[in-house]
Amino acid sequence: MQEQHHPERGTGPERAVTNRRGRPRSEAAERSILDAVVRLLDEGVPLAELSIERIARTAGVGKATIYRRWEGKEALFLDVVRAMEPVDPPLPGTSVRDDLVALVEMVRRRGLAKRSSALVYSVFAQMQNHPRLWEMYHDISVAPRRRMMDDVLRRGVDRGEIRDDLDFELLSDLFVGPMLVRTALRPETTPPEGSAERIVDVVLAGVRPPAGRAG
Repeated sequence: MQEQHHPERGTGPERAVTNRRGRPRSEAAERSILDAVVRLLDEGVPLAELSIERIARTAGVGKATIYRRWEGKEALFLDVVRAMEPVDPPLPGTSVRDDLVALVEMVRRRGLAKRSSALVYSVFAQMQNHPRLWEMYHDISVAPRRRMMDDVLRRGVDRGEIRDDLDFELLSDLFVGPMLVRTALRPETTPPEGSAERIVDVVLAGVRPPAGRAG
Protein backbone atom coordinates (compact mmCIF):
# COMPACT_ATOMS: atom_id res chain seq x y z
CA MET A 1 0.00 0.00 0.00
CA GLN A 2 3.03 2.22 -0.16
CA GLU A 3 2.73 5.11 -2.60
CA GLN A 4 5.08 7.91 -3.58
CA HIS A 5 4.12 11.01 -1.65
CA HIS A 6 3.56 14.27 -3.45
CA PRO A 7 6.28 16.90 -2.82
CA GLU A 8 5.83 19.49 -0.11
CA ARG A 9 3.43 17.45 1.95
CA GLY A 10 3.59 17.17 5.73
CA THR A 11 3.57 14.01 7.73
CA GLY A 12 1.52 12.63 10.60
CA PRO A 13 -2.05 11.33 10.69
CA GLU A 14 -3.72 14.51 11.93
CA ARG A 15 -1.93 16.69 9.41
CA ALA A 16 -2.82 14.21 6.69
CA VAL A 17 -6.53 14.76 7.23
CA THR A 18 -6.78 18.37 8.30
CA ASN A 19 -4.13 20.13 6.22
CA ARG A 20 -5.36 20.01 2.64
CA ARG A 21 -3.66 22.76 0.69
CA GLY A 22 -4.34 24.24 -2.73
CA ARG A 23 -7.44 25.74 -4.26
CA PRO A 24 -10.70 26.02 -2.30
CA ARG A 25 -12.15 22.56 -2.17
CA SER A 26 -15.00 21.65 -4.50
CA GLU A 27 -17.56 19.63 -2.62
CA ALA A 28 -18.75 18.01 -5.83
CA ALA A 29 -15.26 16.87 -6.79
CA GLU A 30 -14.56 15.65 -3.27
CA ARG A 31 -17.81 13.71 -3.19
CA SER A 32 -17.07 12.10 -6.54
CA ILE A 33 -13.64 11.01 -5.31
CA LEU A 34 -15.01 9.47 -2.09
CA ASP A 35 -17.81 7.79 -4.06
CA ALA A 36 -15.26 6.40 -6.52
CA VAL A 37 -13.30 4.74 -3.71
CA VAL A 38 -16.47 3.21 -2.27
CA ARG A 39 -17.54 2.01 -5.73
CA LEU A 40 -14.19 0.33 -6.38
CA LEU A 41 -14.21 -1.31 -2.96
CA ASP A 42 -17.77 -2.48 -3.50
CA GLU A 43 -16.65 -4.04 -6.78
CA GLY A 44 -14.15 -6.10 -4.82
CA VAL A 45 -10.95 -4.17 -5.55
CA PRO A 46 -8.63 -4.71 -2.53
CA LEU A 47 -7.26 -1.70 -0.69
CA ALA A 48 -3.73 -2.69 -1.71
CA GLU A 49 -4.66 -2.46 -5.41
CA LEU A 50 -6.33 0.94 -5.23
CA SER A 51 -4.00 3.54 -6.70
CA ILE A 52 -4.50 7.29 -6.93
CA GLU A 53 -4.47 6.89 -10.72
CA ARG A 54 -7.29 4.36 -10.66
CA ILE A 55 -9.34 6.38 -8.19
CA ALA A 56 -8.90 9.55 -10.27
CA ARG A 57 -9.93 7.74 -13.45
CA THR A 58 -13.04 6.30 -11.78
CA ALA A 59 -14.00 9.67 -10.30
CA GLY A 60 -13.41 11.50 -13.57
CA VAL A 61 -10.86 13.89 -12.08
CA GLY A 62 -7.14 14.45 -12.38
CA LYS A 63 -4.64 13.12 -9.85
CA ALA A 64 -3.80 16.69 -8.87
CA THR A 65 -7.40 17.18 -7.77
CA ILE A 66 -6.98 14.33 -5.28
CA TYR A 67 -3.57 15.48 -4.09
CA ARG A 68 -4.89 18.98 -3.40
CA ARG A 69 -7.25 17.45 -0.86
CA TRP A 70 -5.35 14.48 0.56
CA GLU A 71 -1.67 13.91 1.20
CA GLY A 72 -1.84 10.41 -0.16
CA LYS A 73 -3.83 7.22 -0.40
CA GLU A 74 -3.95 6.52 3.33
CA ALA A 75 -5.42 9.93 4.18
CA LEU A 76 -8.07 9.51 1.48
CA PHE A 77 -8.96 6.02 2.70
CA LEU A 78 -9.21 7.32 6.24
CA ASP A 79 -11.89 9.82 5.24
CA VAL A 80 -13.76 7.08 3.37
CA VAL A 81 -13.67 4.78 6.40
CA ARG A 82 -14.80 7.50 8.79
CA ALA A 83 -17.69 8.34 6.46
CA MET A 84 -18.82 4.71 6.65
CA GLU A 85 -19.12 4.79 10.43
CA PRO A 86 -22.17 6.08 12.30
CA VAL A 87 -21.72 9.64 13.50
CA ASP A 88 -21.09 9.72 17.25
CA PRO A 89 -23.48 12.13 19.00
CA PRO A 90 -22.11 14.41 21.73
CA LEU A 91 -22.20 13.06 25.26
CA PRO A 92 -25.30 14.21 27.15
CA GLY A 93 -23.24 15.44 30.11
CA THR A 94 -26.18 14.99 32.48
CA SER A 95 -24.52 12.37 34.67
CA VAL A 96 -21.66 9.89 34.74
CA ARG A 97 -24.13 7.08 34.09
CA ASP A 98 -25.73 8.82 31.11
CA ASP A 99 -22.33 9.51 29.54
CA LEU A 100 -21.25 5.88 30.04
CA VAL A 101 -24.47 4.69 28.43
CA ALA A 102 -23.85 6.98 25.45
CA LEU A 103 -20.30 5.65 25.03
CA VAL A 104 -21.37 2.00 25.19
CA GLU A 105 -24.22 2.73 22.78
CA MET A 106 -21.66 4.12 20.32
CA VAL A 107 -19.91 0.75 20.45
CA ARG A 108 -23.21 -1.01 19.74
CA ARG A 109 -24.01 1.17 16.75
CA ARG A 110 -20.55 0.84 15.22
CA GLY A 111 -20.57 -2.90 15.73
CA LEU A 112 -23.98 -3.31 14.11
CA ALA A 113 -22.89 -1.13 11.19
CA LYS A 114 -19.97 -3.47 10.52
CA ARG A 115 -22.21 -6.52 10.78
CA SER A 116 -24.94 -5.13 8.53
CA SER A 117 -22.60 -4.05 5.72
CA ALA A 118 -20.34 -6.56 4.00
CA LEU A 119 -18.40 -3.63 2.54
CA VAL A 120 -17.75 -1.99 5.91
CA TYR A 121 -16.74 -5.33 7.40
CA SER A 122 -14.35 -6.03 4.52
CA VAL A 123 -12.74 -2.59 4.68
CA PHE A 124 -12.08 -2.81 8.42
CA ALA A 125 -10.69 -6.32 8.04
CA GLN A 126 -8.34 -5.16 5.28
CA MET A 127 -7.25 -2.08 7.22
CA GLN A 128 -5.62 -4.23 9.85
CA ASN A 129 -3.18 -5.49 7.20
CA HIS A 130 -2.02 -1.93 6.51
CA PRO A 131 -0.22 -0.70 9.64
CA ARG A 132 0.05 2.98 8.64
CA LEU A 133 -3.64 3.25 7.78
CA TRP A 134 -4.63 1.38 10.94
CA GLU A 135 -2.43 3.66 13.04
CA MET A 136 -3.98 6.76 11.44
CA TYR A 137 -7.48 5.44 12.10
CA HIS A 138 -6.57 4.64 15.69
CA ASP A 139 -5.07 8.09 16.31
CA ILE A 140 -7.96 10.03 14.79
CA SER A 141 -10.99 7.86 15.60
CA VAL A 142 -10.23 5.33 18.35
CA ALA A 143 -7.96 7.34 20.66
CA PRO A 144 -10.38 10.29 21.06
CA ARG A 145 -13.14 7.89 22.11
CA ARG A 146 -10.84 6.32 24.67
CA ARG A 147 -9.98 9.75 26.02
CA MET A 148 -13.68 10.50 26.36
CA MET A 149 -14.16 7.29 28.31
CA ASP A 150 -11.20 8.11 30.56
CA ASP A 151 -12.63 11.58 31.23
CA VAL A 152 -16.01 10.16 32.19
CA LEU A 153 -14.45 7.49 34.42
CA ARG A 154 -12.23 10.09 36.09
CA ARG A 155 -15.30 12.17 36.80
CA GLY A 156 -16.98 9.13 38.31
CA VAL A 157 -13.99 8.48 40.56
CA ASP A 158 -13.80 12.13 41.62
CA ARG A 159 -17.47 12.09 42.55
CA GLY A 160 -17.13 8.89 44.55
CA GLU A 161 -19.36 6.94 42.17
CA ILE A 162 -16.58 4.60 41.00
CA ARG A 163 -13.84 2.91 43.02
CA ASP A 164 -10.47 4.61 42.88
CA ASP A 165 -8.36 1.43 43.11
CA LEU A 166 -8.99 0.26 39.53
CA ASP A 167 -7.02 1.53 36.56
CA PHE A 168 -8.95 3.18 33.76
CA GLU A 169 -7.97 0.60 31.15
CA LEU A 170 -9.59 -2.16 33.19
CA LEU A 171 -12.62 0.02 33.95
CA SER A 172 -13.04 0.83 30.27
CA ASP A 173 -12.86 -2.87 29.37
CA LEU A 174 -15.50 -3.68 31.97
CA PHE A 175 -17.97 -1.24 30.42
CA VAL A 176 -17.15 -1.69 26.73
CA GLY A 177 -16.14 -5.36 26.68
CA PRO A 178 -19.62 -6.90 27.02
CA MET A 179 -20.93 -4.87 24.07
CA LEU A 180 -17.90 -5.76 21.95
CA VAL A 181 -18.51 -9.44 22.66
CA ARG A 182 -22.15 -9.14 21.66
CA THR A 183 -21.49 -7.22 18.44
CA ALA A 184 -18.23 -8.79 17.26
CA LEU A 185 -18.13 -12.33 18.64
CA ARG A 186 -21.80 -13.31 18.60
CA PRO A 187 -23.02 -12.73 15.05
CA GLU A 188 -26.08 -14.89 15.70
CA THR A 189 -27.48 -12.36 18.17
CA THR A 190 -28.24 -8.67 17.86
CA PRO A 191 -27.92 -6.53 21.01
CA PRO A 192 -31.21 -4.63 21.19
CA GLU A 193 -31.74 -1.02 22.13
CA GLY A 194 -31.44 -0.70 25.89
CA SER A 195 -28.47 -3.08 26.04
CA ALA A 196 -26.10 -0.21 26.82
CA GLU A 197 -28.21 0.87 29.81
CA ARG A 198 -28.31 -2.66 31.21
CA ILE A 199 -24.57 -3.19 30.83
CA VAL A 200 -23.70 0.14 32.43
CA ASP A 201 -26.03 -0.40 35.37
CA VAL A 202 -24.66 -3.88 36.09
CA VAL A 203 -21.02 -2.75 35.87
CA LEU A 204 -21.64 0.42 37.91
CA ALA A 205 -23.16 -1.67 40.66
CA GLY A 206 -19.96 -3.71 40.82
CA VAL A 207 -17.46 -0.84 40.75
CA ARG A 208 -19.13 1.50 43.22
CA PRO A 209 -17.11 2.17 46.38
CA PRO A 210 -18.16 0.13 49.44
CA ALA A 211 -20.76 1.73 51.66
CA GLY A 212 -19.23 4.48 53.73
CA ARG A 213 -16.45 5.22 51.26
CA ALA A 214 -18.48 7.01 48.61
CA GLY A 215 -17.66 10.69 48.56
